[in-house]
Amino acid sequence: MAAFYADENFRYPVVAALRLLGHDVLTCQEAGRADQAIDDPTVLADALSMNRILLTQNRNDFKKLHRQGLPHQGIVVCTYDADTEALALRIDKAVALEKPGERWLASVVRPNRGGGAATRKP
Repeated sequence: MAAFYADENFRYPVVAALRLLGHDVLTCQEAGRADQAIDDPTVLADALSMNRILLTQNRNDFKKLHRQGLPHQGIVVCTYDADTEALALRIDKAVALEKPGERWLASVVRPNRGGGAATRKP
């Protein structure tokens, strides 16, 4: 299973659902890094220093950091989905496609009526 670092705004019910799936998820609140106005590059560096994949709904900013080449152990950017269990399952599926320790970005989006899935970015 994967080791994740959930940024400050990542929804806790999704964290709990990922834990039920067997993932190791540390929130920035649990790490003592909440309410400190920590910038996104530092959040990404925190995840890297702990060898964790970053979980975020801050899609545009972290996609930009990925394109800029900042080092990381993986980034999962998500759209909002009220169905927390379904979102956790899509995250689980997206991460299973990746190689641990490599630099990658997965975009996990809420499906349209006809389906939907995660997309992978190198």
